[in-house]
Order: sequence, then C-alpha cells, then structure tokens
Amino acid sequence: MARDAADLALLGILLTLAAVPLLTAAAAAGTASAAVHDWTRTGSWPSARTTVRRFGRSVLPGVPVSLFALAGAALLAADLAALATGRVPGGPAALLATALIAAGLAGYAGLVVVEVGGNGGGRWRASARSAARACLDAPTRWAALTGVVALAGLLTVLVTPVAVPILAGYTVAALHAVTVRRPVSAAVLGRRELP
Repeated sequence: MARDAADLALLGILLTLAAVPLLTAAAAAGTASAAVHDWTRTGSWPSARTTVRRFGRSVLPGVPVSLFALAGAALLAADLAALATGRVPGGPAALLATALIAAGLAGYAGLVVVEVGGNGGGRWRASARSAARACLDAPTRWAALTGVVALAGLLTVLVTPVAVPILAGYTVAALHAVTVRRPVSAAVLGRRELP
C-alpha cells in the first residue's frame, strides 16, 4: 500500500515536471494516464523506456490539445472573474451557471484523459468522441468524474504548494478508478432488486 502511494506521488511529480513547458501538458497527462491504465490492468507500471517512448510520440499531437485546453481554461477563468467582481452583468445566477458548466467540462476533460490513457497516451480526437458518448450514456459517472476534478481543485487550493504535484498523480488514479467502477449486480445483493 505504501509503495503504491509512493508510486502515485512520483507519477504526479513527473507529470508536473513534464507539463511545465505548457505545450507538453497534454502529452504529459496522456502518458501518465497510460501508465495508470497499465498499472490498474496488470498490477505493474510500464518500463521507463515505454513511458519515455509514449511521451515522445504524443508531444506533437498533444500541442494543439494543450493550446485548446489552456485557451479554454483561460477564457473560463476570465469569465468567472468578471462575473465574480461584477464587471459584467448576470450576478450570482450567471456565476453559478458558468461555474457548473466549467465543472462539467472539467469532468469531461478528465474522462478524455482516461480514454487517452486506455489507447496508449495518444489519439485525442477519438478519445474526445468516445468520452462525449460515455458522458451522455452514463451521466452519473460524468457527475462522479466532475466531483473528482472539483475535489482535486479544492485540495490544490488547500494543500501546501509543494504537495500539488503529488496530488496530480492521485487525481489521475482517482479518475481511472471512477471510470472503471461497475454497478453492483443483483447476484451480489442477494438476488433482490433495488427499488
């Protein structure tokens, strides 16, 4: 258990370091997600060579994704700041609606990262389409992923800044855990149906 915790902490630190140039943020997130995907499926982490190769292959395809995500986050942050300070009309209702939309988009982005991890850290467009279908098919899972991202955002504000990179690894693992969660079958419940 302690080894898994240390591995996830190291993953978060490496993810943060790889994302520092900002244009490599998508490649770093996809590579970290692929590593967690391997770990959850096989019980072992991919080799350093495999991880570096995945990262190298995903840098160029990830640049547009990084730019799109950064621009979207900046626009949403500017909109939220303008609404919160009263510089634009709308008041608390518009602020709440915008915050809910931002949270939903963050949950969707979390699912996209999980989908990218499932295909080896690349293929962002196909992963985005697959995540959109999954969000519509299972809105409760989408809500759970939104909750994971919102909790990670809250913890980012509350913890000491040096611990934020460690939180990144745990967040990727939590997104994978929520995504693969299956409903409890009737057999497990003693063959009785739930209302």
